[in-house]
Amino acid sequence: MKSIFSINILVILVAVLAIPCSAQNVDFFDFIQQWPGSYCDTKEGCCYPKSGKPASDFIVYGLQPYSNATRLLNCDPKSPFIPSKVSGITTLLQKYWPSLICPRENERKHWANEWSQFGTCSALNQQNYFKAAINLRKKVNLLRILKTAGIRPNGKFYELSSISDAIIKAIGHEPGFQCNVDKSGNTQLLLISLCANPQGSQIIECPGLAMNTCKKTIKFPKF
Repeated sequence: MKSIFSINILVILVAVLAIPCSAQNVDFFDFIQQWPGSYCDTKEGCCYPKSGKPASDFIVYGLQPYSNATRLLNCDPKSPFIPSKVSGITTLLQKYWPSLICPRENERKHWANEWSQFGTCSALNQQNYFKAAINLRKKVNLLRILKTAGIRPNGKFYELSSISDAIIKAIGHEPGFQCNVDKSGNTQLLLISLCANPQGSQIIECPGLAMNTCKKTIKFPKF
């Protein structure tokens, strides 16, 4: 198994590259979960949604489609977000895919932006796109996985390799990581990404090497 610390420069360049597109075949999804404690524990801080402070758990950051190793963006401006199409899963979206952006934004605006940027490129209809993200989040319970391995959001520092090994042991696939910096300048766990199949229904091994922007030892803050 390739080390998460062996970063392929080409993969990094591709990961940050995104192109506007028309409908294209999706090769895989980058399914990204965010630790809200790290997002909020910065100089900029965060704003809770109108539905209230999210639970102390990982939330969906994005379900982003890729084709030919390139992230797809804004594929159909004529396909607007229609709230009634997700009315049956609104409570689940509020739980698993809230917005922490400041100033506080309307949650529908947050989901509309995700649909416009990424959902329109997913080859899924609106309802199935958001259901896929929710179902993946339910399947991949990162907090439970990490707690089972003795890794808890308690403000302590952990070896990144231990976090990665715990996820690989539970899921069977290598994750990618992104970190940010807290108010004191400590590197902390922000995002964990895994790849999903073109249907957005199963976790698969990511093409190439897992991307990592973290140090060897990182903080896992409270929320």
